[in-house]
Amino acid sequence: MDEHALEERLARLRYHLEATGELPIDRRSNRWLGEAESIARDLATSDLDRETVARRVSKISGLLAEVEETGHDEADQHLAAARRECTDLLES
Repeated sequence: MDEHALEERLARLRYHLEATGELPIDRRSNRWLGEAESIARDLATSDLDRETVARRVSKISGLLAEVEETGHDEADQHLAAARRECTDLLES
């Protein structure tokens, strides 16, 4: 994956996680998603080597795995999209 494609995917991951922060979700989910959002924001705004990006995306994926559902349909859709982005990033 070239740098531009990587930047776009990281931006999409950040978008989906930030979107969950704008919605009323349960407190437990909010803690996991807030931490994932913070890492995604750092990824999208920092110039990091591929190994570091992969480690941080893996960390985000682990945090997202802690959330079964958020209690809000739209947030659940963003959660699913963020999970797909993580999977795609880790497989590429």
